[in-house]
Amino acid sequence: MLGNGVVGILAESVNKWERRAPLTPSHCARLLHGGTGVSRIIVQPSTKRIHHDALYEEVGAEISQDLSQCGLILGIKQPKLEMILPDRAYTFFSHTHKAQKENMPLLDKILAERASLYDYELIVGDNGKRLLAFGKFAGRAGMIDFLRGLGQRFLSLGYSTPFLSLGSSYMYPSLAAAKAAVISVGEEIATQGLPLGICPLVFVFTGSGNVCSGAQEIFKLLPHTFVDPSKLRDLHRTDTDQPRHASKRVFQVYGCVVTAQDMVEPKDPMKVFDKADYYAHPEHYNPTFHEKIAPYASVIVNCMYWEKRFPQLLSYKQMQDLMSKGCPLVGIADITCDIGGSIEFVNHTTSIDSPFFRYDPITNSYHDDMEGNGVICLSVDILPTEFAKEASQHFGNILSHFVINLASATDITKLPAHLRRACIAHRGVLTSLYDYIPRMRNSDSEEVSENSANSLSNKRKYNILVSLSGHLFDQFLINEALDIIEAAGGSFHLVNCHVGQSVKAVSFSELEVGADDMAVLDQIIDSLTAIANPTENDRLSNQDSSKISLKLGKVEENGIEKESDTKKKVAVLILGAGRVCQPAAEMLSSIGRPSSSQWYKTLLEDDFECQTDVEVIVGSLYLKEAEQIVEGIPNVTGIQLDVMNRASLYKNISQVDIVVSLLPPSCHIIVANACIELKKHLVTASYVDSSMSMLDDKAKDAGITILGEMGLDPGIDHMMAMKMINKAHVRKGKIKSFTSYCGGLPSPEAANNPLAYKFSWNPTGAIRSGRNPATYKWGGETVHIDGDDLYDSATRLRLPELPAFALECLPNRNSLVYGDLYGIATEASTIFRGTLRYEGFSEIMGTLSRIGLFNNEAHSLLMNEQRPTFRKFLFELLKVVSEDPNGPLIGENDIMEQILTQGHCKDQRTAMKAAKTIIFLGLLDQTEIPASCKSAFDVACFRMEERLSYTGTEKDMVLLHHEVEIEYADSQITEKHRATLLEFGKTLNGKTTTAMALTVGIPAAVGALLLLTNKIQTRGVLRPIEPEVYTPALDIIEAYGIKLIEKTE
Repeated sequence: MLGNGVVGILAESVNKWERRAPLTPSHCARLLHGGTGVSRIIVQPSTKRIHHDALYEEVGAEISQDLSQCGLILGIKQPKLEMILPDRAYTFFSHTHKAQKENMPLLDKILAERASLYDYELIVGDNGKRLLAFGKFAGRAGMIDFLRGLGQRFLSLGYSTPFLSLGSSYMYPSLAAAKAAVISVGEEIATQGLPLGICPLVFVFTGSGNVCSGAQEIFKLLPHTFVDPSKLRDLHRTDTDQPRHASKRVFQVYGCVVTAQDMVEPKDPMKVFDKADYYAHPEHYNPTFHEKIAPYASVIVNCMYWEKRFPQLLSYKQMQDLMSKGCPLVGIADITCDIGGSIEFVNHTTSIDSPFFRYDPITNSYHDDMEGNGVICLSVDILPTEFAKEASQHFGNILSHFVINLASATDITKLPAHLRRACIAHRGVLTSLYDYIPRMRNSDSEEVSENSANSLSNKRKYNILVSLSGHLFDQFLINEALDIIEAAGGSFHLVNCHVGQSVKAVSFSELEVGADDMAVLDQIIDSLTAIANPTENDRLSNQDSSKISLKLGKVEENGIEKESDTKKKVAVLILGAGRVCQPAAEMLSSIGRPSSSQWYKTLLEDDFECQTDVEVIVGSLYLKEAEQIVEGIPNVTGIQLDVMNRASLYKNISQVDIVVSLLPPSCHIIVANACIELKKHLVTASYVDSSMSMLDDKAKDAGITILGEMGLDPGIDHMMAMKMINKAHVRKGKIKSFTSYCGGLPSPEAANNPLAYKFSWNPTGAIRSGRNPATYKWGGETVHIDGDDLYDSATRLRLPELPAFALECLPNRNSLVYGDLYGIATEASTIFRGTLRYEGFSEIMGTLSRIGLFNNEAHSLLMNEQRPTFRKFLFELLKVVSEDPNGPLIGENDIMEQILTQGHCKDQRTAMKAAKTIIFLGLLDQTEIPASCKSAFDVACFRMEERLSYTGTEKDMVLLHHEVEIEYADSQITEKHRATLLEFGKTLNGKTTTAMALTVGIPAAVGALLLLTNKIQTRGVLRPIEPEVYTPALDIIEAYGIKLIEKTE
């Protein structure tokens, strides 16, 4: 059955709260319909799984209890033994690779049934980092759950706080909703404050891995200040300079991240803390956390990995002493759920529906309520499932790529290295990397007391307890250590074993190594020491030593408990200095600033913003323009940069991580070639033309992504369209009609001229676009519009969501190419893309065009050395015969009559509108036309740029609207889906940002952000039409404040 392409998904049976799934319906859809080699997916029915069975059926998966036809079977937690079928491959968190006694029956069953086992925990990259993990979700859920309990505890102590309004994590429909609730709590703290009696409210965080990162991610949604551990004492000093009630401490919370240096000190007062020495010899250090940190903490958020050889954070006695001295500690959030571990009195797990217990140190008693003395403790061991939807999506995004390989695998030697390493057993036989497991089991691998350990020493004449710490299991060094012992003729007994739960946490094994000959034991020790490359040559100089510590790899190289308080610096180069650059620069530079808006904190799944500062460089041909753009934006620098200067361009690109080109489209190819050569990702807001498409293979070879069309149109229009279309296709729907309308317009109050239109940049391009031919499909018929007839083809448009807007639309170039791009060319009878204007615009512009105002050929009257006036030139175009062209002004009626007489317009109402526009544009002025104007088109552009520009206080508007009609084979009803974006320009501190700049600049910045956070992993030339891009991009764009309205009829 192995490799038959049929995938099964187990129903989770370990815990009632386990609602996660290894693959979501959307992942199944991609696997089944994306040419991946997965022919069938069979899902065991489950009424508690976060995604209902029907959703899997809709995408083509089968629902059945029987998985006997599946060659690959996926789960999250260990299945029941009776669910293991012969000759199948299984993937789940097995917890067997350190020979855990409680899970050995499961491994025995796998081997007996000749099955194969892949463990998610063992799928690691070349850097040793786990590729599949839920740690960050544990931190997020644990922190939210604790804040809720904190509100209840404070209430029992007589204090009402904003935390009372929070629910448990599982009560929210999404992670974003839960974060939004925390942000609301933070806003109330910032405005109303906390009760003075509980301030300062100090959260102490331990650990530096994903769990701690997730917890801090939630904490940072509150108004907060981080303080150094050495400054904790100062927070509790009374403020003598101002009344206590006015102290800022009531309007925020405080965070403190502690590391090993803050928890212990050397026993030898003459020595200073040395991290490498501490990990090698923790017995040389005394605990100080209970003296230096805990007395000033309100909450301890415990996220660190701990081993028994290290001092505890808090023991029973230390806690009793703290409480007797009036310590402000209210609670412990033991997110690691290390029972009896670093916090000794956390002695049992709690459940999601009853997450707290109360420990009273004075009476050394435990209680299930919030009332009474002591501290509350959270110790839930299944926290990630509270965010089952996001956790499953995150997990499946990665796992689905591995499934493609595993579903067809019969020979593990042909699998990628990271999957080969994760295979514990293949066809009922342990793979070579894990052949240490039976040896560990045979050594009677139970934890033993000191007394029993002493009795074991009698097995051989010479015995010594060897402590191996490092990446024993993820780098498989345990095999090498055991081979050394057995090859030399020695024996070993596994006394203790702990496996690190993150890439930053080391594993630890204690072995009692014995030999009957001291020379043999010395040889073993020398060989083990050689693995670790120790700095001490005389580590074990005699047999009286009872314990050695071997560090398998240097601390600084293998990432043992590396500090995470130093932020990573990344740089983004934005090329261009137009209006669009400013919002892009503002968005990117806001990441990592405590004072920045909260938009990214509600959506980003990683701790990028916590760990990274983004430096933004804006490069323009003219330094003054770049400096004007960056003025007032922190962490943004303006430079002079000419992209035609190859040396300067390459130098600046080589110094950054991402390039965003907002230059004219013709410049992109130069920038793209430089990015390929220097292996830097590139984002543009322009169309991907043929020259850019031809760089696809080169970009892939360079390992970079060139993400084009990441603006408004193109950009957001693609993303909104593909979201609707793909959603319909997943449900097996057929697109009957696709219509799209987009336009940049003045806001209603700024539409104060006859055209109801204004330009935020040079009007040349916009006017020329009004003469482009157009092609579209409507009701099955292909329609061609000649460029000269485009304005006459405009049609009236009203949007149900925006009934106050009187609009019209013009066909926008070739709509048919989007049928191919969106994959609907063969199914949709209507494919139409239009440009939006206020009603009446096209009839006026059509009239002006027929008058000749948009003629681009040189005009003889404008070639003379003596310049004509605007009035004289207009008379020439309108063929007005006047004995004195400089005589009295003619009026609107005169111009209207002449327009009608010359046949430029048949409708009197339209002719009058055109006449009013001519007068408004100043084409009757008796001033001379500038020498730069050589054609009627030049004259029209000159006047429109003067008279149709936005004033300093006027705002523009962007409107994008999609309509998709969908047919379903099993339904007679046609669904109509609508998506609308409406955005207005914004003025802040006297500085106006146009809606067009926002809706083009922000998506470009989002593209850079997605590449910086590795959410886009596809390489080559891309458009934002894949879920990998548009799903997170639309979420971030909307969270940033650009609202998208979606409706279905």
